[in-house]
Amino acid sequence: MKCPYCSSQDTKVTDSRDTDDGASIRRRRQCLSCGRRFTTYETVEQMPIRVIKKDGSRELFSKNKLRSGLIRACEKRNITSQQIENIVESVERKIRNDFKQEVSTVEIGNFVMDELKKLDQVAYVRFASVYREFKDIGSFMDELQALMNNQKHSGEKEFSHEDKLHEQ
Repeated sequence: MKCPYCSSQDTKVTDSRDTDDGASIRRRRQCLSCGRRFTTYETVEQMPIRVIKKDGSRELFSKNKLRSGLIRACEKRNITSQQIENIVESVERKIRNDFKQEVSTVEIGNFVMDELKKLDQVAYVRFASVYREFKDIGSFMDELQALMNNQKHSGEKEFSHEDKLHEQ
């Protein structure tokens, strides 16, 4: 490591510790030439993820963009900011665990819908309605029917239409 004061390449680490968030390591160093001390931070370099949009264009993956879409879908639902953040982190982790540098919006949308389906069915349907771009009421009803069939098969309590209205 090059000394910021005298530019010497001869330095030694005197102390290392994790930062509070655990995402990097703080190192105290001392220059062997001039004797001055300085601090460096070591972090993992992550490759940028590019998103392939439906029209074939590409842009950098944005956690903020994903988060804002989730916030809209979860509006007026009993879903905390932490739960939304957990979904954002989970989706990014899934993408990075696949070691992909490019991922389609279809894959991202499916990851989000899998998470929302477990968390809140109304938020799931809201997100799906935008993501899947339902062209008519029939395609929207098909999605609702699939969700209700899945609910029956998983043994969850079935609600009547009136119960669902009161729930909102």
